[in-house]
Amino acid sequence: MAFWARQISIWCSSVKTSYVANSIQRLRKTHRTWMQLDELSVLSLLCTDNHFLQRGLKTYRPVSLRSRLQSTNSSNGQIVSSESNLLSPVNHDQEQAEVIPSSDTKTLYEVWEDTPPSSALEEISEEEAVQIVAEPPLPLGSFTLKDYVDRSETLSKLVLLGVDLSKVEKRPKAGQLLLRLDFEKDIRKRLLFLKDVGVEDNQLGPFLTQNPYILAVDMEALETRVAYLKSKKFGKEAVARMVSRAPFLLSFSVERLDNRLGFFQKELGLSVQKTRDLVVRLPRLLTGSLEPIKENWQVCQVELGFRRNEIQHIVSKIPKILTANKRKLTETFDYLHNVMGIPHHILTNFPQVFNSKLLRVKERHMFLTFLGRAQYDPAQPSYISLDKLVSMPDEVFCTEIAKASVKDFEKFLKTL
Repeated sequence: MAFWARQISIWCSSVKTSYVANSIQRLRKTHRTWMQLDELSVLSLLCTDNHFLQRGLKTYRPVSLRSRLQSTNSSNGQIVSSESNLLSPVNHDQEQAEVIPSSDTKTLYEVWEDTPPSSALEEISEEEAVQIVAEPPLPLGSFTLKDYVDRSETLSKLVLLGVDLSKVEKRPKAGQLLLRLDFEKDIRKRLLFLKDVGVEDNQLGPFLTQNPYILAVDMEALETRVAYLKSKKFGKEAVARMVSRAPFLLSFSVERLDNRLGFFQKELGLSVQKTRDLVVRLPRLLTGSLEPIKENWQVCQVELGFRRNEIQHIVSKIPKILTANKRKLTETFDYLHNVMGIPHHILTNFPQVFNSKLLRVKERHMFLTFLGRAQYDPAQPSYISLDKLVSMPDEVFCTEIAKASVKDFEKFLKTL
């Protein structure tokens, strides 16, 4: 709009200038007519376009046509050309041209003053630039939740709780779920429920990072599942430990939880108390797949040769053996039983050895063999228990078990 207003002004000015030139030519031909126009200014021939007067003529003053036309040259008596004397320039400190305001012109000025810059390239002052506020638009679609954090109250508060959105967005449809939820209506009451169950404040962030789907679970269903665990004689501390260490536990229905507990009692032959202790120590046994548990149970029976009661004792001491890597489990047993010569009943009494690194067991056994002190039979003198073999730091192992210095042990390892 401002652009076209300026173009019209320029066009109007050119038309008025042409009109003045034509008028001057007519003045030359009709000198008598001009003489009758007493004290009229050339400015009155122009339209009352104040914009034109202010921008083009305000440094000039009106000149009396009669005085100019009647002035003669002293030498030849000719009339001075009116063309060269129509506008007489003056200094800025002299009298300015009188401008007659027009109501239409005032209105036009007001419109132009309110009109924003016509181009994005038009220079503006620093003060105007500082006042410009451009907020980033909300993305229509994104592959990351960080683009929505500044606009979403829910995501902002979850971040303050310690939720790792970079991990949450990798879970199927978890990001869309969080964007649909309202913190006050949907999330707050579930957070209070988890705190009542026993989840610590500093655990809420990691908990929701692993299982954001619990925020969409019905409150009545959550309360029913906690009530079921308490009905199975799980104490408040036990429930708090299980829920905190297995975030998906409360996402399982009562029927599924009951089936899992029944599996450990029937298939593994564990008593009610041992089953309860087992899942409290490793609650992800209730939420993970049953296939590796069944497979490791068969490996212990068939490949490793443990009896059923021995497996039950090992599992009650080291629940992780049910979810351990099959290859690591068999390699560790093969070295302990076939190389070191440790029988099944000793391994059953010290199942912690299956949690140790096989390389550490090999290095210490070879060093003791080199020193002639590798004795693992409790009926023999200089007996070394498997617990001390794998649990002690190098300094204590060397001084108390191997009866050697740490430098000797390190020097021996370099020869391997």
